[in-house]
Amino acid sequence: MIFEQSLKKELSYTTGAVFLVLMTIMMTTLVIRILGFAATGSINPKDVVILIMLAVIGYIAVILSVSLFVATMMVLIRWHKDSEMVVWYSSGLNLRMLYGPVLRFATPWITIIAVMAIFVWPWTNAKTSEITQKFKGRDETAMLIPGQFFESMNSNRVFFIENIDITTNKIHNIFVADHKNARLTIAMAESGKINFLDNGIKQIQIENGKRYEGETSKSDFKILEFEGYTVDIEKKTPKPPSYSPKESTSLTLLENPNPVAMGEILWRIGLPLMAFGLVIIAVPLAYVNPRRGNYVNLIYAVFTYLIYSNLLNISQTLVSDGKQSFMQAFWPIHVFAFLIAFILVRHRINPAISWWKRQIPGGYKL
Repeated sequence: MIFEQSLKKELSYTTGAVFLVLMTIMMTTLVIRILGFAATGSINPKDVVILIMLAVIGYIAVILSVSLFVATMMVLIRWHKDSEMVVWYSSGLNLRMLYGPVLRFATPWITIIAVMAIFVWPWTNAKTSEITQKFKGRDETAMLIPGQFFESMNSNRVFFIENIDITTNKIHNIFVADHKNARLTIAMAESGKINFLDNGIKQIQIENGKRYEGETSKSDFKILEFEGYTVDIEKKTPKPPSYSPKESTSLTLLENPNPVAMGEILWRIGLPLMAFGLVIIAVPLAYVNPRRGNYVNLIYAVFTYLIYSNLLNISQTLVSDGKQSFMQAFWPIHVFAFLIAFILVRHRINPAISWWKRQIPGGYKL
């Protein structure tokens, strides 16, 4: 059918355009946020690009659901506004029959959303967690950045190194402050080096400097000059990565059906169902009187998506907190969306019939 082919073609172009715009906005936000983490030392600057790509892949399901909804709204609003839907209606077809070509176009995308939400989303979260945990688990010498103060993980030692020669492990202008047993030790030197011992322990050895030692609450500080001063850095034993429900596979969550796991499952299954619900709502919601053609209905679409997505998140929270069971929270929002679409279709097919007559059984037949 020429009409259906034209509709699918325009839906494809519009969905792609909306997806690219939303993806650009999402990537800009992620770049700013992840670069901020890298600047504060929370993640490795070398991993920034990988983390951005993982985050983008993880959010494709959400962006696709929004793109599909907005594209369907935009195309159908324009067709109503430009009287192209007159061809559809003059052929003896009604608004309900428009679901066929729209859903045939949307079904492959909804399938992709389901795959991304159920399988790809936890995979990207797990990989992101592995990268960040690996970076946090490195030893203190790997955390030293020339020209920046660094506080050790147990917060009892502060390092500052002005310059590091990577090839020779030579360091210049060193400052080390160590606080143990209420005593403060400060060592400063112009040069030193990083030693790697056979037992896996690393040492920062500074040469020809001064050391100040004493209690911070007393004035009994000692000033010593030294030819060599060594600070041991213990090797950290690697820990296996721990995964939260957000990072666990769907099969793992089903094998351990605690409230938090079931809340995550509810969100993953609910995302493709939300995409489907938004599409069936978009068909009647996009109806526009050609004489007053405008895009005001897109504002309603924004509120529809915000309400639907927030209800899905609230349902996930209720299940995760144990306040509702999975079955109690899973079906109401989706059934409500289908009911809204059904009422809107009944309303749009023949707006000339009074609203109250449409609600009387037998008063109006769909």
